[in-house]
Amino acid sequence: MAPPAIATAGAGRRFIGRWAVRGVTLAVPQGAFLLVYGPNGAGKTTLLRLMGSALAPNEGTVSLFGGEAAPARSRVALLTHADGHYDELSGRENLEQAKALGGLRGSVDEVLVRVGLHLRARDPVRQYSAGMRKRLAFARLLLKEPELALFDEPYAALDEEGHTVVDALFQELHARGTTVVVSTHQVARVSALCTHHAELCAGQLVAFGPGAPARSRQGVRAAGSLGEPSAEGP
Repeated sequence: MAPPAIATAGAGRRFIGRWAVRGVTLAVPQGAFLLVYGPNGAGKTTLLRLMGSALAPNEGTVSLFGGEAAPARSRVALLTHADGHYDELSGRENLEQAKALGGLRGSVDEVLVRVGLHLRARDPVRQYSAGMRKRLAFARLLLKEPELALFDEPYAALDEEGHTVVDALFQELHARGTTVVVSTHQVARVSALCTHHAELCAGQLVAFGPGAPARSRQGVRAAGSLGEPSAEGP
């Protein structure tokens, strides 16, 4: 049997003496689609960064694909609030540079079409709207063709057309066998796609298991407003 894509054991991370996440133990099977949800400040961003090895735990452990997290980074892609684009370069140039520097395998032309930016690919990114910048970040992630893809509030700054594009990309990644982890307040929307759910509250894991959250199955949207601020840590 394949090891879990992500396994945490008592994982915790603190910032300036405050625990953003503490005591999180879970195992996410390879190929799963995990929904992470909870109110603002619950620790979702920190947990995703621990899962993606962007942060190291202060206590406990995080392993990826059955081994230490750091060596698995080449198999992982993490989309966060910070897009890291070069504003003076075009969208295409940003992706071509990312591909050259990162040894990425995907096709620039293909991912631009998939995120709906092919008609604006030659425009400088400084002319892009917030939603277009988000789409470009998705394109860069798709270029990597990761085995584990983590998304922090992926619907933020997107219009309804963008939401539909994201839904289709999630379905495509999951169908391909990619392990997908999505942290979002759009619980009802992502519940239709997820195979597992994890609920955080005040840095603690209060629910984890297969399927959609019970409250979503009952048609009740989880508490919390859209656009979680990055107050959980850097």
